[in-house]
Amino acid sequence: EVLSIATRPDCLGDDVIELLRELNRVKPVWVELGLQTIHEDTAEFIRRGYPLSCFEQACADLKALQIPFIVHTILGLPGETNIQLLQTMDYLNRIQPFGIKLQLLHVLKDTDLADDYLAGKFEALTFDAYIDLVISCLAHLSPDIVIHRVTGDGPKNLLIAPTWSMDKRGVLNELHHRMKKQGIRQGDLYQI
Repeated sequence: EVLSIATRPDCLGDDVIELLRELNRVKPVWVELGLQTIHEDTAEFIRRGYPLSCFEQACADLKALQIPFIVHTILGLPGETNIQLLQTMDYLNRIQPFGIKLQLLHVLKDTDLADDYLAGKFEALTFDAYIDLVISCLAHLSPDIVIHRVTGDGPKNLLIAPTWSMDKRGVLNELHHRMKKQGIRQGDLYQI
C-alpha cells in the first residue's frame, strides 16, 4: 500500500517536505509532479506557473527523502517540436524519476487553448503522429523509468480534439502492435 500525492513542484515548501518526511515513515509515499515540458517558452504559453529550477529543487528534495516521484509530461503542446519533446525525455533521464506519465494534449471546450485551436493557431496531433511520438519517447527513455501512462482520455462532453483519443484501447493496441512490429523497446535509443 502506497500513499500517492499529485501536486505541483511550487507547492512543496519546507513545511510540506517535512510533512512528506513524516508520512513516509508511516507509509511509503509517491509524489506526482507536473512538469509538462522543460522549455520555458512553452511553459509560459501554457501558464505552468513556475520555472524549471523550481521543479529541479522539488526533485532534489524528494530524492533527499528517498521518496519516489513520477513526472507528468504533455505530448503535442502548441509550438513544441518533436526534437524539443525528446530534449524533455533526455532531461528526465538525467533527473531519474521513478516514473513518468506521457499525456496527450487534449483541447477542451471553454478554454483559451480551445480558442487558439479553433482559430487555427495550432493543430492537434493525429493518431499516427501520436503513436510515432510515444514510440520515440519510450525508445529514448531509460529502461529504469517506470511508464505509468502513455495516453489518456479527456471528458467526452468537453473534448474538442483529438477525438480519436476517446478510443483508449485502440490507442494502446496500436502502440503495442507498432512497437512489436518495429522491434522497439523502452530504452533502445537511451544514452547515458
